[in-house]
This record gives sequence, structure tokens and C-alpha cells, in this order.
Amino acid sequence: MTAHMTLGQLLAVGAALQLLAHCLRPWSPLPLFCIAFFLQALGMAYQDSHSNTFVSGLKNVPHRWLGFIHACYALGCFVGPLIATAIATTPNAMAIDGWKRVYLILIGISVVNCVGVLVAFRDSLWSRLNTPSSSPSSTSTHSRPKRNRTAMLDTARLLRSRTLWLLSLFYFFSLGASFTASGWVVEFLTTVRGGDLKAIGYVPTGFYGGMLAGRMLLAEPTFRYGEQRMLLVYSVLCVALQLVFWLQPNIVGSAVALSFMGFFTGPFFATGMSVASKLFPRESQPAALGFIFVLAQAGGALFPSITGLIATNAGVAVLQPIVLALFVAAGISWWLVPKVPQRND
Repeated sequence: MTAHMTLGQLLAVGAALQLLAHCLRPWSPLPLFCIAFFLQALGMAYQDSHSNTFVSGLKNVPHRWLGFIHACYALGCFVGPLIATAIATTPNAMAIDGWKRVYLILIGISVVNCVGVLVAFRDSLWSRLNTPSSSPSSTSTHSRPKRNRTAMLDTARLLRSRTLWLLSLFYFFSLGASFTASGWVVEFLTTVRGGDLKAIGYVPTGFYGGMLAGRMLLAEPTFRYGEQRMLLVYSVLCVALQLVFWLQPNIVGSAVALSFMGFFTGPFFATGMSVASKLFPRESQPAALGFIFVLAQAGGALFPSITGLIATNAGVAVLQPIVLALFVAAGISWWLVPKVPQRND
């Protein structure tokens, strides 16, 4: 679709798919309910890859804007569970179809998102994609197959790139570590450490609060002292904090360690996108970032599930070595990513 649609059109399609998914969930049967998640992921993929490509190409301090948009994502992760908990604890929350109110809020947010995309990219919504082969004399019969062949060749060339796979593995492991740590921490602290569920239930909020702070506060020092160097430092710090979480038995200390872990994982996504935008040609960035996003989300979905399957037989204590191994794998993957070539201005 990148070969045939403008940026505004692609973002509008992604926003519309996300809105459609949220509209289907409250009233659909189970099979369609499951399909709605696929539609949402597809819409998010279009928006995530192309919005990151757009922001990384801005001439005015793109690293700050990347940090800002990813901080907005962390803000949603921080506020979302609080809103969901507030709805779930109302007196009639357990009534029939009471859970649908959560999706009504998501529908409202998606409508705002669609309107924002339509307004911000209105200039490119109805325009045709400019390609080198397009001319007044060219016909769609000849230009469309040529663009399809070019896109397929570019994709095949991209998939042979070592840089693409290393960046994808970094996101695969780092997102897997973050989702596994934040998703299973409540079960671990209540089962293994004997914590009170009413208090422990807010520990993941500390993780996402740390992530929000990290994306807001670490963007500038990360850029100033070297993005690739600093992300390697953050990976080492996350490994150390994970060891603190694992080896010391105090629940408060574990919660604090998890919050700082969220703080230092905060710059991972935006900084990785910034580095990727410098390693791939501009025309290849949407496809490259889209592929990276897909593997990142696969890691975020796969490793929490694997942890659950292992924990069924071995106990939830397996969470700690799994998360530690994922952070180590993410750090090694990032260390192997080629250096960004120096620009001689």
C-alpha cells in the first residue's frame, strides 16, 4: 500500500481500522471479537510505522518529537489501567454487558484520533502519490504493475538486510521483556512474595509511570551523548535493576526497581526508531519500520504467553530468569547493530 497511497491516506486507513475494531467489540460475537483485535493491530501498524517515519524526517530536533510521541503512548499505558480499574470497581460493573463501557471510551478516543489525522494531513488525503514514473502520458495500466514490482524488489532487498533483523530482534526481546515484567509482576509479588493484592495491583502503574518519565526526560541526554551508546548503557542498567528485583525480597524495593526499569526502558522505542531512520534510506523506512513493529509486537505477545505456560508447571517464580534473559538478549542485539555513519556537513 505504501507504493500506491500517500502518507495522509495510509494514516487515515490505519485510524479508521482502529476505530472499526473498537466499534465491533462491544456488540460482536466471539469470532468477530477476536477478528477485531487483528483489525486494531493492522491499524496500529500503519499508524506506528508511518508516523515514526514522518516524525524522524522532521528537520527540527526529530529526537525530541520522537520522545514526545512515544511519551504520549506511555501516558496512555499509565492512565488506561487506572480508568479501567475505576470502571471495574463501580457497583454495577459486574452487571450484564457492563464491561462494554471501557470500549465506549476507546471509541471516543479513536474518533478524536481519526479527526486529528484528517485535519493534520488534509493536504495529502486527496492527492495522488508522486512517483518518478508518473507523468501525464503514463497510464495506470503500466504504472501500477511497475510500482508493484519495484515494491516487491525493495521488500526482498530489505529482508536481506542484517541491520533490519538486528533491530527487529532488539525490539522483539525488549518489548517482550517489558510486557512480561509488567504483565506478570502482580502475580509474582502476590504469590511468591505474599503481597496484598489491593496494594500490589498498582505496581504496574509505577512501571508505566517510569516509562513516561524516561521518554520525557532522557530524550535529550540520549541524543547528546550518543543514541547507540546510551541505549547500551540503559540495557545494562535494566539488567542490573532486574537482578535487584529478583534477588532482594522486599516488596517495596522490588516495586521501586520495576519503576526505574520502566524509566530506563522508556527511551528504547523512540531511540531505536531514530537510529533506524539513519540506517535505512528514506524510501525504505516505512517498510523497515513496519516490519520492526510487527516483530516487536510479536515479542510483546509471545513471551508473556510462554511465561504463563511455563509458570503453570514450574510456578510464577520463573518470571525473573526469563525477564533477565530477555534484557540480556536485547542488549546483545543492540550492541550488534551497525554504527550510524558519520555525516560530514
